[in-house]
Amino acid sequence: MIAILVIVALAALLFFYGISIYNRLVKVRTMVQEAWSSIDVMLKKRHDLIPNLVETVKGYATHERDTFDSVTRARAAAMSADTVQQKEAAEKNLSQAMMNLNAVAEQYPDLKANTNFIQLQGELSALEGDIEKSRRYYNGTVRENNILVETFPSNIVANMYSFTKATFFELENVAERAVPSVKF
Repeated sequence: MIAILVIVALAALLFFYGISIYNRLVKVRTMVQEAWSSIDVMLKKRHDLIPNLVETVKGYATHERDTFDSVTRARAAAMSADTVQQKEAAEKNLSQAMMNLNAVAEQYPDLKANTNFIQLQGELSALEGDIEKSRRYYNGTVRENNILVETFPSNIVANMYSFTKATFFELENVAERAVPSVKF
């Protein structure tokens, strides 16, 4: 009789431990989704700000059509990217296009003194910092999720309920990991 009670108690303990692990996996997965949503919001703000910056530069540098077109194409690609990998690639291309736009703006002293341009530049710079913070938070939640999905005993529950590893949001080139400079 005592043996049966011990077995039932151990089974109940294991059952509730499994529920605890499941709930933690759900919590971490939700945190990853929330963190990605935050990055998405920041990137949307960035995408909305870029056309204003391009239009301001266009007023001063009308013969730089290729640069403007590349920024517009890169922005469109970034806005249509769906997966983390697609966003990484698209944002890398957009950052490169923005660096080219900044190089064009560097050639026009009147533009650098334009108050609208200065304001847009400041907003973009602040937004880049916010995006970097969001990336760090996202990658932290991905790390926690991936550790839970891969370590014992939580990996057993994760496999039973199809929890999967998430993808980190990283840039390949070490030089690109720094926030782009938008000083003019």
